[in-house]
Amino acid sequence: MSKAITVKVATPKVIKALEAKLEQIEKDYASQEINEKKYQDSMDKWRKEIQKYALANVSKSENIKANYREWNKTLNVDFDLVVNASDFPKEPSRDFETLYHHQYKEMKEDITNALNILRMTDEETVNASTMKSIAKYL
Repeated sequence: MSKAITVKVATPKVIKALEAKLEQIEKDYASQEINEKKYQDSMDKWRKEIQKYALANVSKSENIKANYREWNKTLNVDFDLVVNASDFPKEPSRDFETLYHHQYKEMKEDITNALNILRMTDEETVNASTMKSIAKYL
């Protein structure tokens, strides 16, 4: 049977950590449009690199399928390429977390409420139930 760990965290430290988290959430939310635009631009660039790579290596393709659509005069060609990882363009990844408006509002409200309560208390440490409810933000 394991023993429960009892830890007392100083209220000012919790307040400081929550303030920092709130500031970070606001900063991330404010800059996510810019970050998303940069990500989409890098994805567009990557797609063009993939296109060039595929065209340059189409002679090595396997499993070719073509589908011509008479009604809209389009040709869809599907094929597989075995790629060499060393010269294949690396797909960009998001280096930021997308916060939807409702998530942002909920997180901001929860943290603000916790801060308001903690700033009013005379307790030197934060109790376990309070820590449990705010731990997801720290």
